[in-house]
Amino acid sequence: MLRSGGRSTAASLLILFAVMLGGCSYGFAGGGLPPAVRSIAIIPFDNQTSSAELQQEFMARLRREMRARLGLREAGEAQANAVVRGIITRYEPDIPVAFSADRTQSVAARRKLMLVVDIEIYDQAAGRVLWARKGMSAEGEYAERAEAEGRRQAIEKLVNDVIEGAQSQW
Repeated sequence: MLRSGGRSTAASLLILFAVMLGGCSYGFAGGGLPPAVRSIAIIPFDNQTSSAELQQEFMARLRREMRARLGLREAGEAQANAVVRGIITRYEPDIPVAFSADRTQSVAARRKLMLVVDIEIYDQAAGRVLWARKGMSAEGEYAERAEAEGRRQAIEKLVNDVIEGAQSQW
């Protein structure tokens, strides 16, 4: 139990703590990116794979998550504070994982795919790379004839890794 003097001391400490926090200039604007980065241009990635829909799906998810999770607004490349650019370097959609137990058929019941990208976030005002990764990869697993689900999983993992990488730039 606190005595009445203890309550006033605790209250004083809380007020002091709140005042100290209020005086700090620390913030979360841009999710870990420099405070000046409020807008971003996401340049279509060069797609070096044979999957045409891959680029569109990846870009749509990346745009949505950068707006939602980093609080950035999209802008044209010339007006944006930062630019995201990259290359989709590899897409392997048909890697067998589990096979049918029926010995008369050699059909894979589960498959996985691998998606690999090179990506960077470039601060145009400062003229420097804020965050970059080469060979960033993710896998997705899917049932026979459900490649779109595996692709969705891999894209989700990659975009999540990009967002976490951008947030880690204190």
